Amino acid sequence: HDRGAKVLARGLRDEGFEVVYTGLRQTPEMVSTAALQEDVDVVGLSILSGAHMTLVPRVCRLLREAGLDDVLVVVGGIIPDDDAAELRAVGVGGIFGPGTTIAEVADFLRANARPRD
Repeated sequence: HDRGAKVLARGLRDEGFEVVYTGLRQTPEMVSTAALQEDVDVVGLSILSGAHMTLVPRVCRLLREAGLDDVLVVVGGIIPDDDAAELRAVGVGGIFGPGTTIAEVADFLRANARPRD
């Protein structure tokens, strides 16, 4: 389901962020293409399927290949602690689990995202 992602998108919008929500079941290629077309500062991925160790590294690689290595990648969902270090190693800047507040995410983005020129 995408309820959490929609709540976060609305909450970040209310916090003053411009949000582009692309919907469910986006492929890594679709995510990187949308990031390039929309000239984003942050890519947020919500993964509940358990496929984060396959999908997230691919998104990070595709973003780098597209010249978007300065885009902050954050991941939300149920991410086991054992996987966090590997996700960070491939380029994930923030990992947010269940119970993270919108304010916590907004504060993290304000502190860590580098606006693209």
